[in-house]
Parts: sequence; C-alpha cells; structure tokens
Amino acid sequence: MSTSSSEPDADRVVANLFRHSAGQITATLVRVLGPDRLELAEEAVSEAMLRALRVWPDEGVPDNPRGWLFRTARNRAIDELRREESLRGKLVLLDEPGTTEQTGDDAELALIFLCCHPGLPQVSQVALTLKTVGGLGVEEIAAALLSNPSTVAQRLVRAKRWLRADAVRIEVPPPDELPARVDSVLAVLYLLFNAGYDATTGENAIRHELCGEAIRLCSLVLADRRTDLPRARALLALMQLQASRLPARLNGSGDPLLLAEQDRSKWDQALIASGARNLAGAAQGSELSPYHVEAAIAVCHASARDEQSTDWLRIVSLYDQLLALRPSPVVELNRGIALAMADGPQAGIAILEGLANRGELANYVLLPSALGALRLRADDPARAAVHYREALELPCSEPTRRFLANQLAKCTR
Repeated sequence: MSTSSSEPDADRVVANLFRHSAGQITATLVRVLGPDRLELAEEAVSEAMLRALRVWPDEGVPDNPRGWLFRTARNRAIDELRREESLRGKLVLLDEPGTTEQTGDDAELALIFLCCHPGLPQVSQVALTLKTVGGLGVEEIAAALLSNPSTVAQRLVRAKRWLRADAVRIEVPPPDELPARVDSVLAVLYLLFNAGYDATTGENAIRHELCGEAIRLCSLVLADRRTDLPRARALLALMQLQASRLPARLNGSGDPLLLAEQDRSKWDQALIASGARNLAGAAQGSELSPYHVEAAIAVCHASARDEQSTDWLRIVSLYDQLLALRPSPVVELNRGIALAMADGPQAGIAILEGLANRGELANYVLLPSALGALRLRADDPARAAVHYREALELPCSEPTRRFLANQLAKCTR
C-alpha cells in the first residue's frame, strides 16, 4: 500500500477507476467465464469497488490500484465458482498467467459488441452497454434514455436472461455482420457522451468522466482497423468538438452558461483541432451519417468568434440535412433555436410551440427552457416566466434548476 490517503481522496480514486476500469475488468472476467456469467462478473467488480471504498481510506490507495481491483474481483469470482460444481473447470482459467489485471482493448471491444448483440432490442443494447461497459447506474441510464428507472431495470434483467439462455461468443463480429453491429455501438457511445455533456440528474450539470469515457471507447473502436469506419471517426470528431467547450460551459458556481455568455478563449483549441482532423478523415468516400452533419454543426460554432458572427443560416441548412437523415423532435428543437438566431425569435417560437403542442417532448426540460429564452429575446417576460415555471417542474440537475430559477427572476425585474 502507498501512504495513507484521506477518505475523499480515496473515494475520488475509486470513482475514477470505476469509470475507466470497470468495463475492462468485467470484459476480462467475462471472456473467461462466458457471456452467461456476465452478472457474476459485474457483481465481482462491484464488490471489489465497494471493498476499496471500505479499505483504502484507512490503509491508503495501493501502488497499483487497478491491479488491486482486478485481483479482488477475480478472487470474488473464484469464490463463487467454487460453490458451483459445474463451473469449477473455469478456476484454472482465472489463475492462468495470461489472465491478469493487464486487460486488453480487444477484450473490452468484444464486450461492447456482446452488449450490442442484434438478438437484443436496441434500447436494451444501449442500457446494457451503459451499465456494463460505461459503469452508469440505473437512474443515470434512465435519464440518458428519457425513461424511468424501473423500466430500465427490467430491460437489464431481460437482457441478461437472454445472454444466459442464448450465449454467444465474445468477439468482434465477422466482416459480414460488422456494419450493422457498429451502428448499435456508436448509438450507445453517443448516448453515453450526451449523458455527461448535459447531465439531467444530480448535483453536476456536466459529468466530465462520462464524456471522457465515451471519447475513450470511441477511440477504442477506431483503434481496430475492422471498425475504423467513416461514421465512427465522425462521431469521435463530434465528441471532441463538443468536449472542447466544456471548460467554458459553467460559471464559478458550477451552473450552466448560455452559449453567448461563454468565454470562448477557454475552449480547448487542441480538441477543436483534433476534432477537425477526424472530421476531415471521416469525409473520405461518399458516406454521410448523422454524426458527420452534427460534427459539421459543431465546427460552425468552434470556428466563430462569437454568437453574432456564427453562420446561423448554414447551421439551419445542416439541421435540415440532419432531419432528412434522422428525423427527431430534438433535432427539430435545435433547428428552431438556430432559426431564431438567423431570422429572429418569433421564427423559432413558432417551431417550438408546434413541438410543445405535439407533446413528444413533454418531459424534456430544454423545450420550455428554450421557449423561455426566446420569449425573453422577444421582450415578452410574462410569457417567458410561464415557460421557465414549466421547466422547473421537470426533472433536471440541480445546477440547471438554479439556472432556470435565475432566468425566471429576470422575467420579474
């Protein structure tokens, strides 16, 4: 063990390791145990994390914390296998020299594809991958999927039951299956990034570790030549371009700032350059995915000096392309906001009110929040206040709730 660590420091180390190592450790255990024992692997990793939270504050963080977690999880799995006669043959595999804490990227990539198996409904693929590889809790997954925790929990149970009943090999799919399987993986990583970029629950408006994990896993997909596809590279570009704004998205109290209020000198220029390079690399060939278009929108923001000099008409045009590729009420909402910037608030209000009347985004806090902002721009504070009060009734993070309350106060000044 290293020198004694304070309890908050140890907690932060464990939380960070859980995000960045849980999927890799689980992948190694599942590769040995088989996909029908995914639940055992997850439980072993979770118990290792809990043991670290109990032990490390008093004894100090180990010199090799990830190795400590792997060995603890492996020992927990071994204890369980000893109780099951039919699985005792796995014991020798877990003790083989090759099964160490040095988990490989290939094992984790294979686990991602297992969780995104086409035999599972897509929404279950997303939930399972976010839980097993991304390390999200059930409530976080529910927020990311705009669902409720009990529904997510049921989907996870059914998905694991299917894996037990129809066990498949843990591997990167063969070439003829790969294109369709990659799409499921990219959809999961997109949601994982968004869960961090706009956290909808909890004490933080941004969860940097989720954004970082999504970028890491997408880079993992690109590191394998079989899955280094234009749409995967476009998604990585999008994530990097969006993540470049993270240092400027919150004020000193941790509350969200509007785009016009952000200090653009704080935007990460290295991430912007990397995102632009990846988007250029993704443009090889004729493929045009929604990720290409969203990344192009992000480039418009990243290349503008301020909100006024942003090419809003081009952004509206890009949202038109995105609607043709992937129709969605959220895309319509974003297009309406961009149109308001190009043609004035009333143009955006008309679109957003139409969305509100349809009811598809009834629980989406950004819709009434955006309507409130546009009403303020249109010098209609009374109606803006109505929208902000509506937004405050919907689920959101605590910093977002404070932001909305501040906006509501502006309406009465």
